[in-house]
Amino acid sequence: MRLITVLSLSSLLALPAAAQSTGHRAAPSTRATTEVSLTLADTAAQRAAGKPAIIRIDYGQPHLRGRRIHTDSLVPMGTVWRLGANNATLLTTDVDLNLGGKMIPKGRYIMQALPEPGGWTLILQAETTGAANIMVMTHDPAKDFARIPLTVRTTSDSQESLSIALIPSTAAGNARGVLQIAWDRSVLSVDWATR
Repeated sequence: MRLITVLSLSSLLALPAAAQSTGHRAAPSTRATTEVSLTLADTAAQRAAGKPAIIRIDYGQPHLRGRRIHTDSLVPMGTVWRLGANNATLLTTDVDLNLGGKMIPKGRYIMQALPEPGGWTLILQAETTGAANIMVMTHDPAKDFARIPLTVRTTSDSQESLSIALIPSTAAGNARGVLQIAWDRSVLSVDWATR
């Protein structure tokens, strides 16, 4: 699959930047979306359809509201976390992806995370129901499609609201970039690329 251009990146966050940096109390959890739109040149069907391929993450956006993420009530260490609030976090991709060295076929996936003292792991499970809203009450390891190590760094500034972003690269060649997850003082990332 050959990429011609990366058309757009949108991250629709519920809070203005000022609320992020000032530490003001946030509203209840909301939904947010990050998306990359790709124009591909290698298939007649893609050209005939005239629509770009999309990589999208839809997630519930929790807020700290005076808490810290690594507590028993918010994001406890050693426990799989739903990676957001309320409904499941969903990755939808119209193209096959290489995500942190793991091959992810086009489709729809539930995203979860496992924070541990030695690092974080992104967990993907295939989502086949097609339902608009998916609730994940408990993690079932038998349904894991891929476990992907995340690069972790700590910042001095705290981010009030969870933010997930698909950041495209402007380099020539196949579309690629970074998936970044940021909340509190933790920034997690992994490289992605189209195949």
